[in-house]
Amino acid sequence: MAAEQSSSDYIQHHLTNWTYGYLPEHGWQVAHTAQEAKAMGFAAIHLDSMLWSIGLGILFCGLFAMVAKKATAGVPGKLQSAIELIVEFIDSNVRDSYSGTSKLVAPLALTIFVWIFLMNLMDLIPIDYIPSLAQSIGAAMGYDPHHVFMKIVPSTDPNVTLGMSFSVFVLIIFYSIKEKGLGGFIGELTLHPFSAKNPIVKILLIPINFILEFVTLIAKPISLGLRLFGNMYAGELIFVLIALMPFWAQWALSVPWAIFHILVITLQAFVFMMLTIVYLSLASQTEH
Repeated sequence: MAAEQSSSDYIQHHLTNWTYGYLPEHGWQVAHTAQEAKAMGFAAIHLDSMLWSIGLGILFCGLFAMVAKKATAGVPGKLQSAIELIVEFIDSNVRDSYSGTSKLVAPLALTIFVWIFLMNLMDLIPIDYIPSLAQSIGAAMGYDPHHVFMKIVPSTDPNVTLGMSFSVFVLIIFYSIKEKGLGGFIGELTLHPFSAKNPIVKILLIPINFILEFVTLIAKPISLGLRLFGNMYAGELIFVLIALMPFWAQWALSVPWAIFHILVITLQAFVFMMLTIVYLSLASQTEH
């Protein structure tokens, strides 16, 4: 597919989502160009991100449910052993990092790690295979292949990564209010880090404390989502650039980069999971 397009068109095509949204002159429709996708704005839906993220989530749930039903106390199979290893690894990290008593955190951490890992893992599929298949299907249905977009790595879409991180943010607020009460949560935002015994000075410091603490609070989900997006988007872009090189250079560079990228894929899933555990642990602390 790279040979049929200019380099800039090829890169832009691979970095454009299959988008459904509203255009004032055409109404609700699927975007035919990157410009139309951009013009659809915030209300647009990235159909490919939804398709692959939900599909991988179903795969994760189905696989773990199947193994759980067939689990045996005897000698486990390879798949059961691998899943037990993942569960034990997540459980030990939650026990070491989470200071609260919630039964939700460990399943949440397991879901985050495995789901993000599977989404990241899609980055190792050769860059043109599935997009070319989507274009062939689109052409068979009468669409212009150059207007058919398909990004298969959901974690390269900031809507997905920020959606997950803001879901974690909601849990942070929930646990903060649950453990400290609404007054304690408000006090945490307004009475720290600066405090004073004089009531007047204490009142004067409230706006300053609120600004500092609110920025710290809102920075957690933003940094959590953008960190995952930035690392995965950069990796995807490198694969796209390698695909533009001569065939011999593609093999010489893509294989080492893919091997290294396996570490990136796993590390980013682990970092997202660990920061989620730490943030929820901080939200559950009542010492202050």
